[in-house]
Amino acid sequence: MLNRRAYDLVRRMAAEAEALGIAVHVLPGGTEVLDCGVHVRGGLEAGRRLAEVCMGGLGTVALTWQAWGDMTWPAVTVYTDHPAEACLAAQYAGWAVRHGDYFAMGSGPARALIRAETELYEHLGYQESADVAVLCLETRRLPTADVADFIANRAGVDPARLALLVAPTASLTGGVQVAARSVETALHKLHVLGFDVRRVLHGMGVCPIPPPAEDDIHALGRTNDAVLYGGRVYLTVQADDAELEALVPRLPSSASPDYGRPFYEVFKSYDFDFYRTDPLLFSPAEVVVTNVVSGRSFRAGQVDPAVLKRSFGLG
Repeated sequence: MLNRRAYDLVRRMAAEAEALGIAVHVLPGGTEVLDCGVHVRGGLEAGRRLAEVCMGGLGTVALTWQAWGDMTWPAVTVYTDHPAEACLAAQYAGWAVRHGDYFAMGSGPARALIRAETELYEHLGYQESADVAVLCLETRRLPTADVADFIANRAGVDPARLALLVAPTASLTGGVQVAARSVETALHKLHVLGFDVRRVLHGMGVCPIPPPAEDDIHALGRTNDAVLYGGRVYLTVQADDAELEALVPRLPSSASPDYGRPFYEVFKSYDFDFYRTDPLLFSPAEVVVTNVVSGRSFRAGQVDPAVLKRSFGLG
């Protein structure tokens, strides 16, 4: 089960908190909060492990170097043999956590218990029950006991059996865990385009690690650019070749009319209203799909080092 796997990973992170540069707090109701970058430095390894927690323990994340044109940059590779469950049932940041004046984007396996995205889980045909829950929060504020109780109630677990991991967008930990979402963005784009993601058998991706920005808004731009202009994804699927010939050209970010500028500029042009941006923009730069039925492969899109350099502040 996703939450049990993730909870075991959280226990290991908590045991190695000092080495990871994170801090562990226990709220009055017993909820364990792992600060991965709010009041602590966090780091590369904290981000790598946070990404694996987000995937419910069904994905493997590693750090490497990759070349994008003449730019060589630190990168995150990710792979999973359970893409629908790891990427959409768990990793996708699909729950906007709002309670009082608290707000965070929630990802991770507790979403499968909360099921706020009813249509998505019905499409996946995925159900889970567990006595533990793990939620990852992208925000600059640590949750209070009241927020934790709210989340635990939605997940149907005792607050003492809930673990919350927190990292701001403008942190190295946050940047690593977002860069590990290359396969997730491809899966979500397939879902938006009407493809049954349960037919995706395996997924692997690589994405540059965005450098931490001066604030979370600029960091949001860099984290999106890392995927939109640097993400490369490989998928294997069971499908019809004619279906893939029509579908794959629509998969990369270049299929969107908003493509071509750093995301911060696009975001600013929409008055920083995330929901006015084209939802089809959020996908990797390059996608290769192999049909295991016919053995044919289909490729679309390409990375754009020039936009990456602008976004990452490279002269």
